[in-house]
Amino acid sequence: MTDKQLIEKAIKAMENSYSPYSGFRVGAALLTAKGDVYTGCNIENATYSATVCAERTAFFNAISNGEDEFTKIAVVGSLYSETTEYCYPCGVCRQVMSEFCGDGFKILLFNGKDIKECTLGELLPHSFGRDDLCE
Repeated sequence: MTDKQLIEKAIKAMENSYSPYSGFRVGAALLTAKGDVYTGCNIENATYSATVCAERTAFFNAISNGEDEFTKIAVVGSLYSETTEYCYPCGVCRQVMSEFCGDGFKILLFNGKDIKECTLGELLPHSFGRDDLCE
């Protein structure tokens, strides 16, 4: 799957966003090592703390279907057509990614014009993981 195709799936996933409070829609498309794609959108809640981001929705969708090896994720925010800014994953999403992916995991961001690629290690250096827990 090309990066452009993965971005297109993230844009499509964004259409299902439930974001009545912020109006900020986000879509994500997660590519597995087997070549399957799992999508997610942000789902807001009136309490705010119960809101779930698109990236985590995609990961939880994939994991609940037995997937555990991932190649890359595409993330698109609803403002991509109005600005040149990228929609970066929040800190909680970066931490969830670090639970299942290594530092080299690729994150694709789209601003309506350009695709930017970064790695999880660049966005979350010195992450906390399994190896940091005392046994």
